[in-house]
Amino acid sequence: MQSRPVHRPGFTLIEVLVVLAIAAILASLAWPAFTKAINKSRRSDAMTALSQVTQSQERWRANRDSYQATLANLTGASAAVSPGGHYDISMVANSVSGTGYKANATVRSGSAQTSDTNCQVLQVEMQSGNIIYRSGANDKVANGSPDPCWVK
Repeated sequence: MQSRPVHRPGFTLIEVLVVLAIAAILASLAWPAFTKAINKSRRSDAMTALSQVTQSQERWRANRDSYQATLANLTGASAAVSPGGHYDISMVANSVSGTGYKANATVRSGSAQTSDTNCQVLQVEMQSGNIIYRSGANDKVANGSPDPCWVK
């Protein structure tokens, strides 16, 4: 009489390796989308800070004949760092007049947001009553239109 092989429940090493390989492939496909979503969510930190600057500038301008050249005198927007700490906020030098100004949010050195390479600088510009939103890899390079960094 021949003995029957004993069937033990479980997985073989090959089956486990196939499952791990499939999981690794799926993870490698999902990682770029995940990091893009994280960077996009951190951009809201800059947008919040620039919105505070815009509102404070309009309050300032309602009572005076020009916009304020420094953040220090603006109520509600005097902080040089965004609320989440990912961006440095500044007024662009020599951009402030009676009809407009420019304010930048620049990624802080050492922030996790430095991996957002095309959106290192977000800018809001007031120009004769019109608000213009720009962004770029630095303060001299602008992204095309529609601006990918300001998309909600």
